[in-house]
Amino acid sequence: MLVTGGAGFIGSTLVDRLLGLGHTVTVVDDLSQGRREQVAPGARLYPADVAGEWVAHIVARERPETVVHLAAQIEVGRSVADPLADARINVLGTVNVLTAAAEAGVRRAVLASSGGTVYGEASVIPTPEDHPTRPASPYGAAKLALEGYGTAFTQSLGLPTVSLRLANVYGPRQSPHGEAGVIAIFAERLRRREVPVVNGDGGNTRDYVYVDDVVAAMVAALTLPPDVYNVGTGVETSVIEIHQALARLAGIDAPARHGPPRPGDLRRSALDCRRLRAASGWKPAVPLAEGLARTLAAMAAAPPTGS
Repeated sequence: MLVTGGAGFIGSTLVDRLLGLGHTVTVVDDLSQGRREQVAPGARLYPADVAGEWVAHIVARERPETVVHLAAQIEVGRSVADPLADARINVLGTVNVLTAAAEAGVRRAVLASSGGTVYGEASVIPTPEDHPTRPASPYGAAKLALEGYGTAFTQSLGLPTVSLRLANVYGPRQSPHGEAGVIAIFAERLRRREVPVVNGDGGNTRDYVYVDDVVAAMVAALTLPPDVYNVGTGVETSVIEIHQALARLAGIDAPARHGPPRPGDLRRSALDCRRLRAASGWKPAVPLAEGLARTLAAMAAAPPTGS
């Protein structure tokens, strides 16, 4: 098994699970966002760029049965500021990985797509997979292209590919820096006894799914028919509700500070995951309240991070 981005938040959690299931695991990660210390000792780590020439050599050498492609540029704002850099990692990197996998005779690829950014402002909430896709950012367009390449490689090169449209994933190991991961950002600021900043009125909703549930979906994807599947809870939770819940858990009685709304932010997002449940029996197992408590406890136990 080869996991790109396996030193990151979701990737390292997946690597732990795969090792626990008895798989031999190889990780490819350029360590620009991932952390070497998060890669379990039982996995082999190659520090490499997924868009670079070394990927083909690594895949040919390791000959994995399955590739799970998680490596990505994850910030929507950065994709708007520099679409070419985003496309290099998120589009060309995907094509590079899939090409290497097809040439090495890999039996299956699992790709991490994005629920909210692929659908854009959806007219149906929770949103099913057959809803029109209207990406409003280069990041969303790149993730939609990732799915298209997956389908093309399945049909033209015989590489079965599953694309998972992830909702807003949260949990231990998520970085509190950058724009991704409002739960990690709020939890870190509350840990420092600082007042979190809510963009806009805080009424924007998202579908927050705990990382262990996402990893369980990725394990299920190892045997699913090639297709696109949503991975979420189907439940909308507003940003201000997230702040209130975390503040209660942290024992802090202080309102959030409101800043200007972030341009291009979706107002509502939640995913209909009945296709995945019908195909595999998967369903989220960790309620939001429990996941928030686990996340806050993990962050409290970790050493303070720099900004």
